[in-house]
Amino acid sequence: MWLAFAIKPDLALNAQFAQISKTIQGRVGVSALLIETGESASLHGSEHFPMESVCKLPIAMAILSDVDKGDLTLEEKVRVLRADLVPPAVHSPLRDQHPHGTEVTVRELLQFTIQQSDGTASDALLRLAGGPRRMAPFTRSMAGPGISIEETENAMGRSDKAGYHNWATPDASVAVLKTLQEGSRLSAASRALLLEMLTTTSTSTHRIQGLLPPGTTVAHKTGTSGTYHGLTRGTNDIGLVTMPNGRHLAIAVFVADATADEAAREGIIAQIAKAAWDRWSRDN
Repeated sequence: MWLAFAIKPDLALNAQFAQISKTIQGRVGVSALLIETGESASLHGSEHFPMESVCKLPIAMAILSDVDKGDLTLEEKVRVLRADLVPPAVHSPLRDQHPHGTEVTVRELLQFTIQQSDGTASDALLRLAGGPRRMAPFTRSMAGPGISIEETENAMGRSDKAGYHNWATPDASVAVLKTLQEGSRLSAASRALLLEMLTTTSTSTHRIQGLLPPGTTVAHKTGTSGTYHGLTRGTNDIGLVTMPNGRHLAIAVFVADATADEAAREGIIAQIAKAAWDRWSRDN
């Protein structure tokens, strides 16, 4: 296992994750870490799961790392051509607002990518970041070999199979979250900007925070595939949850190849996050 933090496994919580996952037809992967104490729990934490839009988080981190190094600026203009727009099957407010292409800043691309999970904007950032070949060493430096980003949103919108080429393990996803929380790869300004975007995202609030107390701060990135022939390739959420005493729960939940409806898939994620919250809130 890549993650050195898995030194205080909570076997009871592992079992609870497994019990919850039995209520849905699909493959469930979970990794959870209380960052400040090293307490952890998992279910299939080292297995590969389709990332879907979860991949937008490491892409954004790579871009902000380039900003910190001076290779890019947040106000730098990026041309998005009509040929760059993702197909209709992929969510893209940027495409919908500018069907003939446009010019936007790096900051705006980040906002579209993280806050609205925009496929066109994500592909533009991936291109700026140097493409999949550059992303590989960047993600490896944070999470070992547990993340693979090979395909663009454009490609995934044209082929259901392509979605399986962008995968992550739950453990590696939590390693990325831990890196973000500890601020070891981004400047304070870049980290604050990204956390603000993750906290104010307009994507689903029924997953990690679905059963948590109202007002809980959750900085998260969802990922959702389309449903084909009754099968949904991926319904995911990864995020940082601020606990009542100020500690931070990093949690990644992936539901792969499920036949249940969206409410059921999201409900599994919410139940798993609530189980981790309940377990580690007792010590607050």
